[in-house]
Amino acid sequence: METGSGIMWFFRERGFDDKSIHYMFNKCRRLEVVDREIASETWDYLRSTGIPGGKLSMVIRKCPEILTLDLHDKLVPMIQCLATLESRPKEVASAIAKFPHILLHSLEEKLCPLLAFFEVLGAPEKQIGKLILLNPVIISYSIESKLSRLVDFLASLGLSKDGVVGRFVAKHPFITRYSVEKRLRPACEFLRSLGLTEPQLQRAVLNFPEVLCRDVNKVLRSNVMYLESCGFSSSQLAAVVAGYPLVIINSVSKLLRPRIKFLKEAMGRSIDEISQYPGFFRHDIQRLKSRQKLLTQNGVECSLSEMLDCKHKRFLLKFVV
Repeated sequence: METGSGIMWFFRERGFDDKSIHYMFNKCRRLEVVDREIASETWDYLRSTGIPGGKLSMVIRKCPEILTLDLHDKLVPMIQCLATLESRPKEVASAIAKFPHILLHSLEEKLCPLLAFFEVLGAPEKQIGKLILLNPVIISYSIESKLSRLVDFLASLGLSKDGVVGRFVAKHPFITRYSVEKRLRPACEFLRSLGLTEPQLQRAVLNFPEVLCRDVNKVLRSNVMYLESCGFSSSQLAAVVAGYPLVIINSVSKLLRPRIKFLKEAMGRSIDEISQYPGFFRHDIQRLKSRQKLLTQNGVECSLSEMLDCKHKRFLLKFVV
């Protein structure tokens, strides 16, 4: 138990309380045989990567197994490889703080195959680094059962041209967190059920992939029901969703309802105009109010797109000056 007491002192010297120490020993029984000097060497090395003391304590508490890894055979090679992916200082430190378990994975069996997987897909080298360091949990995903399935799904939507899938996933790494069968495919089928054509669906996925990541029953369907209650016909609804897909994930109470209310009551316009210009929903409510005020003061009538789809200087030149 001499080494056990030694590692206990290691933790106490670094500010860990008894509750945290007890938690870590329960989580990782191998801590009992970790040498205090070796643990100190590992700690100092991790500090040298740019992880500040407070965050390093959190890292070790979340993943005490790190202290059981061989420093020179396991940790150093992994961190050096991750460092080659950095485009800015301390990105590796940030990735470790975000997902400490990245250090438990094998360089040869997990990280290198993952890098090769995205390289084959055509993802740019810098984007691959960003993808992994901003979303380090991706190293824990199975290439065969998760990532390859995602790639096949995206290819089935028409994103199969050279490098498109790789660039898409690198740009939107959050999509890798979601199950194809439980989340992405049901959302896709829901969009089709609204009347979106395949080209419209493809554009929606490319430009607003977050729409696929929302639950159909909890978010997408309730937003559609609200829009239907406002009087949109099926064809108008399809046009609105195709033109501005975020409309089915935006907050009804904070974004959709205030804009529709303003459109009807203050602007005296019909929702029919929204189906002709779905981008209406992306404009800030204060922008709507200020421009409507100027149009009213100058007795000007124009379409929603003419009113909103231009910079303020051009708007003033066209309608006010």
